[in-house]
Amino acid sequence: MYLHSKLENHKENIKIAFIGCGKFISMFLSQYNQLKKIKIDTIVDLDIERAKLNCIKSGLTKEIIEKINFVSSLDTILNRNIEIFIEATGNAVAGTQHAYKVIQSKKNIIMVNVEADVLCGKYLSDLAKENNVIYSMAYGDQPSLILEQIEWARLNGFLVTCAGKGTKYHPSFEYSTPESVWSNYGITTEAAKNGGMNPKMFNSFVTGDKSSIEMAAVANASGLRCPENGLTYPPVGVYDIANKLIPKNKGGHIDYEGQVEVISSIDRNKIQIENDLRWGIFIVIKAQNNYVKNCFKEYGMVTDKSGNYSAIWRPYHYIGLELAQSIYSIALDQKPTGYTKFFNADVASIAKKDLSVGEILDGEGGYASKGKLVTSKKSVENNFLPLGLSDGAKTKRPIKKDEYIKIDDVEINWKQEVLQARKYQINIINQKN
Repeated sequence: MYLHSKLENHKENIKIAFIGCGKFISMFLSQYNQLKKIKIDTIVDLDIERAKLNCIKSGLTKEIIEKINFVSSLDTILNRNIEIFIEATGNAVAGTQHAYKVIQSKKNIIMVNVEADVLCGKYLSDLAKENNVIYSMAYGDQPSLILEQIEWARLNGFLVTCAGKGTKYHPSFEYSTPESVWSNYGITTEAAKNGGMNPKMFNSFVTGDKSSIEMAAVANASGLRCPENGLTYPPVGVYDIANKLIPKNKGGHIDYEGQVEVISSIDRNKIQIENDLRWGIFIVIKAQNNYVKNCFKEYGMVTDKSGNYSAIWRPYHYIGLELAQSIYSIALDQKPTGYTKFFNADVASIAKKDLSVGEILDGEGGYASKGKLVTSKKSVENNFLPLGLSDGAKTKRPIKKDEYIKIDDVEINWKQEVLQARKYQINIINQKN
């Protein structure tokens, strides 16, 4: 709270390093000239020339770029005087390895990489506590913004009935590929290219992969439950959220009091719905007595027909343009902007097509598999292959379209940090049983 005021009295520069320099970080870089006391020390990227080009495209001057240390290996900079690392590769396995190394080096880390957070976030978060450093979600991404609203609600004594985000979803999009993504997403191929948009990553937005990943992150940070059979994406406009995102026994759509869900900006006929929330986030809170219910009415709050449930939403998220919030929160308040507390949710891999023996899976937003939000209990008990481990996995048996893929169905090149993290999280589930 009041970080901008605290910044006035902060004497030292906040030295940061980026691991990965794609779209999210490019958006941050475009704000860099307006930010105070933040100094980019290093950018780590496998393609240094591309990273430098992204810096130029984002508006950094030649003088600023020349002062940045560009390297292709994280290991070479772990001992530098860097306060905060930002992991933004988007690769779940690599992101886990990077976070592990940063935390063991006693440095704070911000995870733009939600994929890694969902795969191994509970382990990494606990490891950060052991090392007295901060593990944080990235402000600007929807999970962190949703958690901010949940935190506000709970702090003020409200029951959070539902929390989630909007997206453009249709059942047919679940089988979208990097080749068909732009028509489904709603822009031209040329516009996507000019914007530096990765087709595989953006395909994950329309297939539901990213929605499942982000809602798993919210569930694991907040303790909210997963829907019984995965996300359902009801088409709902903002003024109908309070009517629809309440339990079925109250006339709504959701399974439980206190769960995550994602709403669609188009209906099942692919028609745009009125007052959609495609780019935004929401929570639904419940009045726990008649006085609060009357306050909802007296002050014009948007409620369901009974008046007991009220919806709050934010129509947009600004992605990397908001990342500075996390940096300042850590440096000035020593607080994360959301972090993983539980292992409640996982994202399981499902075959997007018939798979034969020896096929190589290509992970989130790819051609071979898609992700579905499931409880971690269900995932562990059934030995489901987490979506974050599917990129590069090789099938050992034929797998039918729409069939869950299990860990025993594939060959995985297990990385030690990931194996250690998953065993730690699986043990949490086994101890509960």
